[in-house]
Amino acid sequence: MPKTAPLRPSSPGVGRPAATLAGLLREWLPGQRWFAGKDRPVADLDVLSTTELFPGCLHLLVHASHTEVPAPGGTPPPGDCYQLLLGVREHVSPRLARAFIGRVHEGPLAGLAVYDALRDPRSAELLLERLRQPGAAGPLRFEADPSMSVSAGLAPRLLDAEQSNSSLVYGDRFILKVFRRIQPGVNPDLELPGALAAQGCTRVPAPVAWFRTTEPWAATLGVLQPFLPDASDGWALALRALAAGDQFTTEAHELGQATADVHLALAAAFPSESATGNEHTATSMTERLEAAAHSVAALRPFVPGLRTAFGALVGRDAGPPAQRIHGDLHLGQVLRAGRDWFVIDFEGEPSKPLAERRSAQSPVRDIAGMLRSFDYAARQRRPWRPEWALRCREAYCAGYAARAGWDPRTKHALLRAYETDRAVYEVLYEARHRPDWLPVPMAAIERLAVRGG
Repeated sequence: MPKTAPLRPSSPGVGRPAATLAGLLREWLPGQRWFAGKDRPVADLDVLSTTELFPGCLHLLVHASHTEVPAPGGTPPPGDCYQLLLGVREHVSPRLARAFIGRVHEGPLAGLAVYDALRDPRSAELLLERLRQPGAAGPLRFEADPSMSVSAGLAPRLLDAEQSNSSLVYGDRFILKVFRRIQPGVNPDLELPGALAAQGCTRVPAPVAWFRTTEPWAATLGVLQPFLPDASDGWALALRALAAGDQFTTEAHELGQATADVHLALAAAFPSESATGNEHTATSMTERLEAAAHSVAALRPFVPGLRTAFGALVGRDAGPPAQRIHGDLHLGQVLRAGRDWFVIDFEGEPSKPLAERRSAQSPVRDIAGMLRSFDYAARQRRPWRPEWALRCREAYCAGYAARAGWDPRTKHALLRAYETDRAVYEVLYEARHRPDWLPVPMAAIERLAVRGG
């Protein structure tokens, strides 16, 4: 039995047990793949809530603030809230060496080792049991679809793929996504798949169980869904095709059809809205560009050229009605099993406020994200094969048009603006998460700024 100090489920201001962990976590967090502030030093770390999930495992919400030059307007970004599951015991076995965070030197947990509990199979098994038996643990709520059943004793494994969250696969039957960056409100990765399942859309695995918190505010923490063991993600398939010198046009055409199917089902599930107007869209994109350029110096020389893509929207066709969309669509967010495409990860762009990710937007945003992803894949091979990406984008748009009844290629100014906006987002994302990848979106930025396409 691991030695742990008894902790009551608690709310903000939990006190010394949490305070003694803050120092360890401040050193450990910046090294995690899902930590969003790699380009910004951690100025302070506050533990917002601590709950003893089960003996030897603590659930924490922590807020990290950063030291950086204030953005235009003089107000620095407020930081981010992260979800952690920490194991606490006297000794960490060699198999958990990668999970080790550090040893506490004072307070109720003094002398105990702390580690990432999601890398501990026993903790992962107990987490699944919580989801199998809905109930509460302090402010945490575990809930499930009563029509679905989850077997006990499914062996867990943590996926090591690069993600902005953490995912556990159980017995190759279910996958649990544990959200790392937490914002108040219902996460779209729970909300949208549930709504799509109710519409009878089979392109998206339906939620089976989920957990959330009520403190310090209501928020979604994780979602359990069916796992597709024989599926391959679109990114891996595209890279495989490039390595073999194969085309990807058939797959891209069918992926365009799948995207349209999801958009049509979302439009049926949620009320559509009239487009807000191109002037508003252009203004929002320009503001995002200026904010990104403030954070990423490499972007600044291209700002004047990039503004032209947004300015070209004014007075043009506003395009299809705004609706709920995926919000972060790319080849890594789709799976192919047999000849069928499935769409996953409806969380949206993690850096954006949750209210914005849950708002109605133009479906062209999703289309632009996938077109940018074809370019990302093509740039993984040397020499770069722009014709491969071009053929993929043509096939994808044709597949989308065949299902949706309108062709994205006829909305040239709108599509170009959303592709530019997406490339700006990619620059900011790569600078914060994967600096080595920054040249990929910067190549697109240079092209879009100089030639406008």
